[in-house]
Amino acid sequence: MLNTRCVCGEARALSRGGGLPNVPQKDKIRAMKAPKKWSGSPLRCLLVPLVLLLTANAFADPITKTSPAKIPRPQQSKQSVRQDDSLNVKRPSDLALRPGGERKAGALTHFVEGMVFEENGEMDRALEAYRKVLNVDPGQSQLAARVAGLLIQDDDFPQAIDVLKDAIKANPNNAEPYQQLAFIYARYLKKTDQAIDYANRAIALNPADVEAYQRLVEIEIAAGQQKKALEALDRATKVRSNDPNFWMHLGKLYVAILFKSDSQPKPDELKRVNEIFKRAAERAGDDPAILKDVADYYAASQQLKEAIPLYLRVLELQPEDANAREKLATGFILTNQRGKAVEMLEQIIKEHPDKYQPYDLLAQVLDDEARSLQRENRIDEARAKFAKVAANYEQSLLINPNHASTYLHLAALLVGPLKDPSRGAQLLADARRRFPGAPEIVYYLAIAQREAKQSQQAVATFEEALHEAQLDQDDDVINAKFYFNYGAAAEQAGLYEKAADLLRKSIALDPANSAEACNYLGYMWADHNMNLDEAETMIRRALESEPNNASYLDSLGWVEFRKGKFDQALTDLLRAVKGAEHDDPVVFEHIGDTYLKLNRMADALAAWQKALTLDPKNKNLAEKVEDTKKRISKDLPKTNPT
Repeated sequence: MLNTRCVCGEARALSRGGGLPNVPQKDKIRAMKAPKKWSGSPLRCLLVPLVLLLTANAFADPITKTSPAKIPRPQQSKQSVRQDDSLNVKRPSDLALRPGGERKAGALTHFVEGMVFEENGEMDRALEAYRKVLNVDPGQSQLAARVAGLLIQDDDFPQAIDVLKDAIKANPNNAEPYQQLAFIYARYLKKTDQAIDYANRAIALNPADVEAYQRLVEIEIAAGQQKKALEALDRATKVRSNDPNFWMHLGKLYVAILFKSDSQPKPDELKRVNEIFKRAAERAGDDPAILKDVADYYAASQQLKEAIPLYLRVLELQPEDANAREKLATGFILTNQRGKAVEMLEQIIKEHPDKYQPYDLLAQVLDDEARSLQRENRIDEARAKFAKVAANYEQSLLINPNHASTYLHLAALLVGPLKDPSRGAQLLADARRRFPGAPEIVYYLAIAQREAKQSQQAVATFEEALHEAQLDQDDDVINAKFYFNYGAAAEQAGLYEKAADLLRKSIALDPANSAEACNYLGYMWADHNMNLDEAETMIRRALESEPNNASYLDSLGWVEFRKGKFDQALTDLLRAVKGAEHDDPVVFEHIGDTYLKLNRMADALAAWQKALTLDPKNKNLAEKVEDTKKRISKDLPKTNPT
């Protein structure tokens, strides 16, 4: 049977595009975040305030009003033409430049030039133009930070520091240059104490600026001081801010420090972070972006009861937000509210039939329902539900044929519950062509071929999967389970020695969980009447792990049958029937064979008839039943017709 656990990613990711990624802490908070690179749009944003500032006092009435000197107007000759005033415009007095105004107007010109140079990638010329602006007004903090960033790119740290310090002198109440200095001293000069000092100054100037706290946290984390980083965030919690973005950003910083990728957060840490996100939600009002971020946090931290109401609120504000609907549906799935999940996903599909994700999610919900029906032994209903699951996966692949895991999910259904392994093999062959160099797909193809009774081809495909996985050093594929499945394929192909070697390798790789492999190897030998003592040892080893496993008891009974221990064999085979969840035709056939050896022909016939009822296409069983009926009829004493 195809292993339906999909190692390429069957976990249902709840926070797409948000939440807590499984990355190391050093990647959650970059030790030192480089200054942002500006594009044309931010430069244009900076242009407006700069223009206003540089031109505010550039033009005005002259400071000292004096009477203009009277200049005698020359007499025009009669031949003189009338003067064209359009060529000799007199500047109005209210547009006369004040002293220094020309310098500021020139600075504006230099800024525009710098912006053009930067957009054209001429960074040296842009830097030169910007420096001319700062020579006029060094207190332009945003521009100073930009110039410092360009200087940092050229590794000119002393000049960058000078520019920022000049900006501080000219405008000591602006926090941005302090943040930039903190970055330079920590990242490039490796002077942590000075960096922390500058970051703290930035916080003191503007305690409501969460970016300053982030800068300080980055410095402390880079220095290995997680406790001090948390203390910095604790300081931020005392700020009285009604800005939801402040609290959202602060919450994400806490998450980056406290939540580890390999473990669940501690209850006190969870409570601590919950309080921050709660403040963000309380101040969000009708801001769907903030509410959705908070919902993503709760979902990613597995607090689904808190996440679901927030997703519902987001959908009230933005009914067309398909992403929020998917996350809400996933929340319903994980809280076992399948009916609501199906209803919501079907609505999403109706509104957005061109998106593949809702089909995948709906398939997962229906798959859960089908397996519940299967456990309740409602086989026909389960099969119909599995068919719907497959239909949704097929629709998903029509929309997005580049989603590898969907091929594996669908193949698992075809090989398993839907019992159509040939179609599963065709699907996986297509997936292999679409995703070359993916050993997992090759592995699943080999399993599908084995189940489709393409035994020789399956053995060859297993070998190809092994080769590809070894090249990729993919330990997720090459493991004990892989060698078990490969061994089963070799056994079906009649390669018993190869099968035994592969099964032994599976056992050696994971001896603690080798019961299935031990049983398979022991039963293979018993079934072919080979190595019976070693076969019994292997089967008893499997039973040590699972003493009441019906399949293992059947194997034990069969090896005992092969060794001529018919009474003991019958006892163990009857134990297998008693402990089985479902009637197995193989076990009943073995019981019939054992009864026959004990000369209990009527009991043998009854057991074989039961087996034939369970496996009506088994020609060998049908022949046994017919032959036994004839023998019994022949051996019955003839009665006197009178």
